Amino acid sequence: MGNALHLEDIATPSKEDTQQAAQAARALLPLLKASRKRAPRVTIRSEGQRQAEAVTVPREAFELFVKILEQMAQGNAVTIVPIHAELTTQQAANLLNVSRPYLIQLLEQGKLPFHKVGTHRRIRFEDLLAFKRQDDAHRQDVLRELAEEAQKLGLGY
Repeated sequence: MGNALHLEDIATPSKEDTQQAAQAARALLPLLKASRKRAPRVTIRSEGQRQAEAVTVPREAFELFVKILEQMAQGNAVTIVPIHAELTTQQAANLLNVSRPYLIQLLEQGKLPFHKVGTHRRIRFEDLLAFKRQDDAHRQDVLRELAEEAQKLGLGY
């Protein structure tokens, strides 16, 4: 498993995968709830294997696994990106759902940190997440202000 993020490798789960993910999430969720503070201990048995192996899984990893299954059960594609990963401008634009030229404009305006590798810009995933959180919060503030103004003007919103 490499550190490179290839968005083209992310595929929507099949109907069979969504059903299996839903079944697995339903089976594992009680385990997660039962062990709120300690790491869950799970038993793994491969098909055709006589002996099962008990494994203690870090709680955070188990929670993430259950969340992945829940997302897959809803038909959503899922990938794991290390927080220190570096993205190309196209990957960052895709994750923000904006055009690449608009993303480059954000970079050049200093709104999103980046560095260059040769002539190519790279954005740390951690910085992209921080920017997205800040941008989402700003959008919520603006939306709240618009709703308040609509209320004051009696526009029925």
